[in-house]
Amino acid sequence: MSQTLILIVDLEATCWENHIAPSGCRQSVDEMEIIEFGCVIATRIGEVLDRRSFLVRPRVHPELSPFCQQLTTISQAMVDAAPLLTEVVPEIDAWLNQWPDLTYWASWGNYDRRHIEAQSMREGVMPGFMRLPHLNLKTIWKNTTGERKRNGLGSALKYHNLAFGGQPHRGIDDACNMARLLSCMDWCFASIARTN
Repeated sequence: MSQTLILIVDLEATCWENHIAPSGCRQSVDEMEIIEFGCVIATRIGEVLDRRSFLVRPRVHPELSPFCQQLTTISQAMVDAAPLLTEVVPEIDAWLNQWPDLTYWASWGNYDRRHIEAQSMREGVMPGFMRLPHLNLKTIWKNTTGERKRNGLGSALKYHNLAFGGQPHRGIDDACNMARLLSCMDWCFASIARTN
């Protein structure tokens, strides 16, 4: 089981102060757009084999709010120079072709999965990794530790006396921190944490 290969994905997306989109609607996966796929290939014991950050230019709300830029450290210039989702997905697929033995893809909770599904349906492009079984790492971690209330990524790291590495709310750094927690998880809970 230690050689099981897992793709860990953490998204960053457009967001606004007070959670209200420019349309006046409350921000949701229907209003927000992906601006980063933070991707890490890791073994079940947390060895990082590869990592990539794929920045995405938002189409509907191309101007990032000051709140979003401060939260994610992703600047307007960075997304202006990035390709659209329809161009980024083939880049991700090509990168993952180097890893044909991937067993699962995983995220901390189900938000990332739901957002990818919603935006992919809107834009007519679905990353190939979405065909893999999905693991909810938050559920595996909660079942391993018994923690129910303090189960955010930062709290999980603190539980194991690990300092947060990098910048919180930056996809690639969040994904790398999730990889650091893999060895702390009891994988007998993996089957109940699948969402596919």
